[in-house]
Amino acid sequence: MKKGGGILVIVAGSLSVFMGFITLVVGGIGGALEAEGAETVVNLGWGGVFLSFVIIVLGIATISAKSIIPPLLVLVFSIVTAIAGGSLVAIFMVLSFLGGILGVIGSRQENKERAPIN
Repeated sequence: MKKGGGILVIVAGSLSVFMGFITLVVGGIGGALEAEGAETVVNLGWGGVFLSFVIIVLGIATISAKSIIPPLLVLVFSIVTAIAGGSLVAIFMVLSFLGGILGVIGSRQENKERAPIN
């Protein structure tokens, strides 16, 4: 279950990078047309792209980690990225959050199996 969660996080992060670039394009077009708030949209796009790359790295760490920390970081960064990345990025952060939940459950089960029997 941990590997499936990590793969889901990687896929969601990759798609949200793409959506972050779309947000950048929309903000750039708005800036070229001198629309109000275009700079905010560009900043949301950059935030979405950067934090989505962090999510991808955490997804890779979730697959190979033996502790519960990387999936918990995925949960935290999914919420932060959804807030800081704009609405297009937030759609895929829901998938990333679900992948983090799967990673936490999988890590707990794996740690229970490794625990020494008294």
